Amino acid sequence: MDYPIRVEVIGLKDIACSPFPCDNTRSCGLYDCYPSGKLVVAFDALASEIKAEYAERVEMKLTLIDDGVPPYIEKIIEEHSPPLPIILVNGEYVPMGRISLPLLQKEVERVISRG
Repeated sequence: MDYPIRVEVIGLKDIACSPFPCDNTRSCGLYDCYPSGKLVVAFDALASEIKAEYAERVEMKLTLIDDGVPPYIEKIIEEHSPPLPIILVNGEYVPMGRISLPLLQKEVERVISRG
């Protein structure tokens, strides 16, 4: 397994982190960002949780596309028409459509198990 696993979250500065309400059910598994419901705050909470669990094995990156969309992201949008936020793991589109600690953990574990 080549480390670090690269996780990139792509979105707009002021969008919501999920299509679901930011409420007490916390289906996203995050608490530090409640009740903002905003992508940037949720990304910071997600990155903190991922770092605590995986340390240097996972590298988190937030890419905001408010001021322009890089060509590799344009290609993903053309091919998949994904909802924002877009999640990439090692450059591969993962259809989540939201910030979710349990979903990202599952994907990271899948990558680790593939070796």
